[in-house]
Amino acid sequence: MPVPAVPLAPSVSRLLLLVLALLAMTALGGCASLPDRDPLRIDVVGIEPMRGEGLELRFAVKLRVQNPNDSAIVYDGVAVELDVNDLSFASGVSDQRGSVPRFGETVLTVPVSVSALAAVRQALGLAENADLEDLPYVLRGKLAGGLFGTVRFSDEGRLSLAAPRSGKR
Repeated sequence: MPVPAVPLAPSVSRLLLLVLALLAMTALGGCASLPDRDPLRIDVVGIEPMRGEGLELRFAVKLRVQNPNDSAIVYDGVAVELDVNDLSFASGVSDQRGSVPRFGETVLTVPVSVSALAAVRQALGLAENADLEDLPYVLRGKLAGGLFGTVRFSDEGRLSLAAPRSGKR
């Protein structure tokens, strides 16, 4: 049997409206009082091969995180996705914790995995362009945690997958 709705007294409904309005103003005031923060600058500074398993390829992606703000940024995890030559190539996560000092920087190393399918797609794409010296990449990711939550970032540029050449002949 349904329970009949009991109408609220006018004073209770006004009080409820007043409380909701005060909560909304407090929330907006709290957001407005947050200090202006400049975005973090996150750049790829290296991609190095790692030991893989089976058909999997692994790389260590090194990220330089620069904090142009006057307070430290605390992080608790990082995730990245790497596209090479306009094709999805690798992804990785790390549960690293730490902080980037005020007006400072740090280098994070994130292990990424390349699936066999992604490797085959890249190989087919590179068959058309044998130049491994100047491949476009896009790295997207997020630096999680801290007082201000997750910071998303993107970096793009060019990289070389060719083996280093020795200076001796």
